[in-house]
Amino acid sequence: MALPPKWYQFLVGLFASLGSLLYGYDLGVIAQVIASQSFNAEFKPLPNETGAVVSVFTGGAFFGAALAGLAGDKLGRRWTIFIGAAIFCLGGALQTGAQSLAYLYSGRAIAGLGVGTLCMIIPLYQAELAHPSIRGRVTALQQFMLGIGALCAAWISYGTYVGFSPTDNGQWRTPLGIQVIPAVLLATLIMIFPESPRWLIDHGKVEEGLKTLARLHAHGDETDPWVQAEFQQIQDTITFEHEHEAKSYTELFTDRSCFRRLFLACAIQGSVQMTGVSAIQYYSVEIYSQMGIAGDDTLKYQAISSIIALVAQALCILLIDKFGRRWPLIFGNLGNTVTFIISIILLAVFPPGSSNNSAAAWGFIVTTWVYNFSFSATCGPLSWIIPAEIFDTKTRSKGVALATMVSFGFNTMIGQVTGIAMKSVGWRFYILFVVCNFTNAIFFYCFLPETAKRPLEEMNYLFTNAPYFVPGMNKRDWQSTDIERRVAEVEAKQGSISHHEGTYEQKF
Repeated sequence: MALPPKWYQFLVGLFASLGSLLYGYDLGVIAQVIASQSFNAEFKPLPNETGAVVSVFTGGAFFGAALAGLAGDKLGRRWTIFIGAAIFCLGGALQTGAQSLAYLYSGRAIAGLGVGTLCMIIPLYQAELAHPSIRGRVTALQQFMLGIGALCAAWISYGTYVGFSPTDNGQWRTPLGIQVIPAVLLATLIMIFPESPRWLIDHGKVEEGLKTLARLHAHGDETDPWVQAEFQQIQDTITFEHEHEAKSYTELFTDRSCFRRLFLACAIQGSVQMTGVSAIQYYSVEIYSQMGIAGDDTLKYQAISSIIALVAQALCILLIDKFGRRWPLIFGNLGNTVTFIISIILLAVFPPGSSNNSAAAWGFIVTTWVYNFSFSATCGPLSWIIPAEIFDTKTRSKGVALATMVSFGFNTMIGQVTGIAMKSVGWRFYILFVVCNFTNAIFFYCFLPETAKRPLEEMNYLFTNAPYFVPGMNKRDWQSTDIERRVAEVEAKQGSISHHEGTYEQKF
């Protein structure tokens, strides 16, 4: 029995998100690497050199996202994923065999280049394959697999931390080397999966695009009404885009509708980094140690935090297409605000290193877990979902690339300044994240329209015609029924709706 189409789309998206697993694994593993005794004994890094180990990776990812923006349009989505995975393999190998900090920096930068490429192209690829009714949960796999990667990193690092001698370099080389395995798997198998039908049609491969649509949505039946309606809508939209829409990076800034979408996508990606997630990921181990929590316990608590994040991301996959994009993002930022206020109080009243209050230490740990749940259920997944679905076919690769570059740019900045800021101003640094989370919520309440369940080809209608100030806007006034009309027309031409034996939603 063949898989239902939506399950097939979900599983293709799941495999592609192996690239996201690489990012999550590296985010999790590097905090443990720079905290391990053998790494510090081998390289004796200064504080600024430790910061560079963290930030050179995200600096490379910044340029990787730019590379993916060009390659995604020219070479296609699958070849871009292959290139990103291959680059990451090289970077991972260099990190594992590093004999000096310079050697390690080069491996980190190259691996970052690969991860930036993958993180930009994968949610775009997923969004272009998925049916509108499940697009949110498919693109949410980006954050879910990022969480899987972080979980694997946490427990693998914990195992190598307690399993290797403090003088054995296997304590940090082993977790760095393991990350190459999923990258090899992704590079080896991605070409057997379907190319984006929108990219195929946009590049003149119309028949192949139709076959891919049928394979994704109707077990290969090219006469299926949904397939025919979607095919016609994509063709019409691409024809319009070729004649009227932005075709270059410059036009993304000069076309009003395109710039509105670009601004929102970049704002979402930048705002996510200013929630404080990178600061907590990179430096919570150090804060734990200052509170007197032993190294192996610190890694254990990090691993528990990763499990909590994974549960939150799984809930997002299940519910995001039901609750939409707008309100989860708003409430997620408000939840983050509350957790940072509590963290500030704990750090200010019971300073790390000068207080033996175990209840305060546990309070901080639990607060970071609650923050992780809030972020992972809302802001994290939505930062990939929304940018991937709001652009036109002609601008999607360029727009998502710019938004992803903003994400990695802010990530690099936070990675560089957090260690210095925590030493200079301590808990006061967290006030920045209270302000940013709260203003994020206000901004998205005012300016982010709901995009859930809308076909990709209808985003242009929404962002061209809907008011800039969203509160009070009647969502029904901006809902296009173009795809339903096209399905009805195809069914009428084929004789009757009974010929289709029910709608796509009823069947699958």
